[in-house]
Amino acid sequence: MTTETHDAADNDRTELKARLRYDFDRTAPDYKDNFDSITAELHQKCPIAWSETHGGHWVISGGPDVFGIARNGEALSSDHDIANQRRGYQGIAIPKAHQYQMGFLEMDPPGQRHYRQALNPYMSPAAVERWIPFADDICRAVLNERIETGSIDFVEELANVVPAIQTLAMLGLPLVDWPIYNEPFHAAVYTPPDSPDMPRVMELVGTMLNNVAAGVASVRANPRPGLIDAIINAEIEGRAPTDDEVIGTITLLIGGGFDTTTALTTHSLEWLSAHPDERDRLSRNRDALLDSATEEFLRFYTPAPGDGRTVSADFEYNGVQFKEGDRLWLSWAMANRDPQMFECPHEIEIDRKGNRHQAFGLGVHRCIGSNMGRMMFKRMLTAVLDRMPDFVVDSSGREAYESIAMMNGMRHLPATFTPGRRVGDGLDATIERLQKVCDEQRIAEPVTKSTRVAKVD
Repeated sequence: MTTETHDAADNDRTELKARLRYDFDRTAPDYKDNFDSITAELHQKCPIAWSETHGGHWVISGGPDVFGIARNGEALSSDHDIANQRRGYQGIAIPKAHQYQMGFLEMDPPGQRHYRQALNPYMSPAAVERWIPFADDICRAVLNERIETGSIDFVEELANVVPAIQTLAMLGLPLVDWPIYNEPFHAAVYTPPDSPDMPRVMELVGTMLNNVAAGVASVRANPRPGLIDAIINAEIEGRAPTDDEVIGTITLLIGGGFDTTTALTTHSLEWLSAHPDERDRLSRNRDALLDSATEEFLRFYTPAPGDGRTVSADFEYNGVQFKEGDRLWLSWAMANRDPQMFECPHEIEIDRKGNRHQAFGLGVHRCIGSNMGRMMFKRMLTAVLDRMPDFVVDSSGREAYESIAMMNGMRHLPATFTPGRRVGDGLDATIERLQKVCDEQRIAEPVTKSTRVAKVD
């Protein structure tokens, strides 16, 4: 390419960016409050937009465009090159938010693929189905703690607790330690970086990471089934993962297992409280509606709103030239509101058909825990419908995350209901009993080794 041709190409790109410019900032305070209008404007004006914020990056919001671009694994990278040993790419956060690699979520194949191959036998539909009695028992015990009072915080006293205990069981960590992991993971997401509470949150995170390291050492010394054992014994590009890589991957799995399911469950319960006729219809027709309602809540609320990528090879899409090194944001949340893909996209229809949402992402990094997330959500939802069918959310006590930049989450969602009776033992006794189920029945083994379903008394 001659100098003149190169200069002309640069001018064309500059003009294109100016034409497609939209001052998009997902970290801005008003983004959450104006999500619907911002999304509609982007879809109408520039579903592929250029934003000058955070060093300049592309914003992909259109459903067909996210679908087309996200699957271009040959030209997109998730790599977070902390030590600048490869091409210096900055991972999936825009703006850059952390100085560590988020496990295989910030890796490219083949290493990323090797981790997924090691973990898939624990995450497949058949593997997840084995855990349903276990999850039901946790839900029963958690609701027992509040059922006689007639009030509950659906975040603190249900949707935070069930995924935490379930995730630790799958990892092979002691169930009784769930509080050590619970607050740090949620607080690290919802606490603003400049908050005076951040030092305390970071101290909790440090304690949690020390606990993870101790858990890894324990599994190495006394092997037991679970995701930690799978990661320790994985072969990643011809070698065993280092302790730092093991801990990073475990941290990723804990984060993915905790906050996303909490967010989906609480938003859905809030909507059902506001639409009691639909709640009753769903409860009466679970066999027909539970699956479609789950997918619709995923589409509408999209707990993890999007992911960043770095362009690793020049490519063109719909007349837009993407150059190596460009940063781009793939918005799963905005794609899920595109009228080109969904009729009445800003409305919830619990019987929606053909719901090809992108809430779990697309391409090689599609959420590995999607089956487990769906299962936990359905078990929590049905438990509430069974035992607290007339619940009413107290909107005055509702507290959502200040920002939806990382997670469309909630901190508090209080509700009242007609009190009921306890069924079986409480949470502490249930955790002790379920720990024995894990240890004796070895239900955390991969489905390739055992298909036994958890037997819970």
